[in-house]
Amino acid sequence: MQLLGDKTVIRHTYDNTVATGLFNQVLVATDSEIIFHEIVSHGGNAVMSLREHESGSDRIAEAIAGLQVDVVVNVQGDEPFIQKKPLADLLAAFSDDTVQVASLMQKIDSADQIDNPNMVKVVTDLKGFSLLFSRSPIPFHRNTDAAATYFRHIGVYAFRKASLLAFTQWPMGILENIEKLEQLRYLENGIPIKMIETSFTGIGIDTPEDLEKAKALLSLL
Repeated sequence: MQLLGDKTVIRHTYDNTVATGLFNQVLVATDSEIIFHEIVSHGGNAVMSLREHESGSDRIAEAIAGLQVDVVVNVQGDEPFIQKKPLADLLAAFSDDTVQVASLMQKIDSADQIDNPNMVKVVTDLKGFSLLFSRSPIPFHRNTDAAATYFRHIGVYAFRKASLLAFTQWPMGILENIEKLEQLRYLENGIPIKMIETSFTGIGIDTPEDLEKAKALLSLL
């Protein structure tokens, strides 16, 4: 609800998602009456959660359970600079009928980022499906004669409706509980996540410092 220019962060995120023109419907799913009224009072669509949820995926699953939809995309409410291309690339992954869940990743080169536990890393198979997510550096660079490429996970997800609803019925997995990464629940239940490489670099606003970075970026646009 912090102001970014003349609009709140959540409204920037909502408006930019609508502006992509990719979706039949855009909804803000929230347990906050303040956020709900911020969206609907400006002509947007929002839905209040009926119960408490442990994760954003659970919240979205409740919101879309009664809707006739094929694919659901989760855009975090703190991503005010979300763009059309990464979302379009995510949706394009579902032209493959075997894809149940898709997400974004980005190449990283900084050793500080590779070692940072707050930056989640992902490794994939030869077809681009996730093998593992971790807060630890993966792969471990044991053979220094071989080049190692590292990817950070960007938490924008797309799901087939049935897979998202199934997620809510599975108990928290062992790896999920250890790493505190909900995407591991899919892997532990045999559903790999199709990873789409992107150059998109948004600013997820989690701290006051992030907000200042976002204000600086907005001033350049």
